[in-house]
Amino acid sequence: MARILLVDDNAELLLSTAAVLRAHRHDVVTAGNGAEALARIDLDTFQLVITDILMPDKEGFETIMTLRRRFPSLKIIAVSGGGYIDARKYLESARMLGADHTLEKPFSGLDLILAIDQVLSTQTDF
Repeated sequence: MARILLVDDNAELLLSTAAVLRAHRHDVVTAGNGAEALARIDLDTFQLVITDILMPDKEGFETIMTLRRRFPSLKIIAVSGGGYIDARKYLESARMLGADHTLEKPFSGLDLILAIDQVLSTQTDF
């Protein structure tokens, strides 16, 4: 079980993903954008942040950079369905900025759980 901060501006996706994570016994806190996520992380401790890339009020790239600078050992998974460019380009950039793992939307609950297990089982050398 991990304490996870889940960040996405799509309320429906946020709720359904949080339900999957809770069904797998994770403790989940949600945020609707990067600014809200950074405010929440100042008040609590998390082992993992799962963040969308394209969001209003502080997008995922800036959120990842801030998290990596402030919490170097925090695990981060970036997710994206694309936008102006292909999702893989956004996710490649997220990795370069410090994300430990990436997932392209739509992803299955099993893909997400496997990614979480992989990320949480590895050491980060930051």
